[in-house]
Amino acid sequence: MSERIVIITGANSGIGKAATEKFARAGYHVVMACRNLEISKQVQEEIKEVTGSSRVDLMQIDVSSFNSIRTFCSEFKNKYQKLDVLVNNAAYFNHGEKKFQLSNDNLELTFATNLFGPFLLTQLLVDELAKSEDPRILNACTTNIRHFFDPKREIELDNLYGEKDEPYNVYKRYGDSKMALLMTTIKMADEYKNKNIKVNAIQIPAIKISKRTIQKIDSVWWRTAARIQNLFTPNPSTMAETYFSICTSKQWSDVTGKLINDKVEVVQPSQYGANGRDSIKQFFDKGVYPKYADNKEMIEYIWELCTELTKCSKEEEIVFC
Repeated sequence: MSERIVIITGANSGIGKAATEKFARAGYHVVMACRNLEISKQVQEEIKEVTGSSRVDLMQIDVSSFNSIRTFCSEFKNKYQKLDVLVNNAAYFNHGEKKFQLSNDNLELTFATNLFGPFLLTQLLVDELAKSEDPRILNACTTNIRHFFDPKREIELDNLYGEKDEPYNVYKRYGDSKMALLMTTIKMADEYKNKNIKVNAIQIPAIKISKRTIQKIDSVWWRTAARIQNLFTPNPSTMAETYFSICTSKQWSDVTGKLINDKVEVVQPSQYGANGRDSIKQFFDKGVYPKYADNKEMIEYIWELCTELTKCSKEEEIVFC
């Protein structure tokens, strides 16, 4: 195969940084797609030094901003001839945030970053991926979606603009947006089959939080909780190995539309019963996911919503789409 090109969003810290190092060491041409260039340039040089690879590029993108995504895709297409792997790793989850957060497009920031942004980025790069001999997409999901084992839990999509006067719960927003991303992954896999693009999601467990991220947490309680969590959770490099395996190995070359856990196993829809004992069992069983994710009506609704909110005007189609 010719040189393989990989885009990793949020590549300047955590799993994104560790994944960039892993791909670079393996000889891949990595594009670090990051929001903060000042911080990212330092990380880029560090990765080049530790991996010995000069093929680590840096491009600016704010995944929560549609204009930024379109500019990024336009610049990428001008610079590169194809794309082999897209890792939608960047996410927004600000511990302890209580004020409703809006993106540049006046959409709730968690959904803008974790769902609508990755959707638009992927849609705009589909033709570049189709030029690859083995195109793959990996969407970063989370064990947080396991709260959807609660039969009363649903994705709330009726407060995307802050139209409701209610307390802002960033934890529920995060779980809702990641469940929606998983459902979008299932739909993407079906939509891109004719282009031979494989699309999967990775179920990320709690991992070590970087010192820089901990310092940004404005709650003393949550900073303490994060430090305690770090004592019992794996390093980002462990998940980076999983990213790499799903995106490169022959084992996953024909797998699409699946949720894969940190043990590199396909997660199946839960077959547990509705009684209390089964409810507890399924919550701790990493081999199953909530049946809610397979709700076809909701999958179609979320896909249509993403399409509507991110669609290009006729003028933009000429330049970006």
